[in-house]
Amino acid sequence: MAAALRELARARILLSNDDGVHATGLKTLEKIARTLSDDVWVVAPEAEQSGASHSLTLRHPLRIRRLSDRHFAVDGTPTDSVLLAIRHILKDHPPDLVLSGVNRGGNLGEDVTYSGTIAAAMEGTLMGLPSIALSQLTDDAGPTKWATAERHAPELIRQLVSVEWPRNVYLNINFPNVPAGSVKGVEVTTQGRRKLGDHLIERHDPRGRPYYWIGPLRDEEPSLPNTDLSAVNQGIVSVTPLHLDLTHASMIATLREALTPTSE
Repeated sequence: MAAALRELARARILLSNDDGVHATGLKTLEKIARTLSDDVWVVAPEAEQSGASHSLTLRHPLRIRRLSDRHFAVDGTPTDSVLLAIRHILKDHPPDLVLSGVNRGGNLGEDVTYSGTIAAAMEGTLMGLPSIALSQLTDDAGPTKWATAERHAPELIRQLVSVEWPRNVYLNINFPNVPAGSVKGVEVTTQGRRKLGDHLIERHDPRGRPYYWIGPLRDEEPSLPNTDLSAVNQGIVSVTPLHLDLTHASMIATLREALTPTSE
């Protein structure tokens, strides 16, 4: 079990994201983190890495650019950033907590398999650190409601890290697309279902050659009780515990039985 952070004010907190080191959401996360501790470090991708998932750069060298005493940009993925932060930048004094985000847009349902925001938290967990991904739902009709995450995240994080949780578990928080004062509460949820890329949109460039956009999301269970999708659609903050072990335990016995050689 990961030990509870009962003295969060003394903790070293590492921040990363997938929207890039200059993203508004990362600035929002830094404001949140500074209400929790004075020892806050930012190590994030140089450029946007949305959809990078848990990819690791193996075929070319990585470079670190120091922006200030505690701010660094990495010309790689969110996974690269967290790895370099823990193994190099902060190797003499590793962080106690990893926070990733605040992502512009939700990370719900199957988004978690694509998301670089989730991947940064996943990498922190693989390195043995309690890690949390944070996302702020938004739409194209108006500005992102960063104040919602900024108001509600600090106390929520304090509550979450005050208890022990398994070392191979990390947390995925989604803030609903409502004003900060309209949030209806917090719910611990399961992962819903919403498939990215269900449709492809075809267009043609000026020379007539086709190109493609990955199309809109498909919400299969937007109102199924206790899911992340259901919570945020009701104006509730969703907290979903995710697990590194992808083994489907109940299928093991079935497969073993099917693969057991039969006697002649």
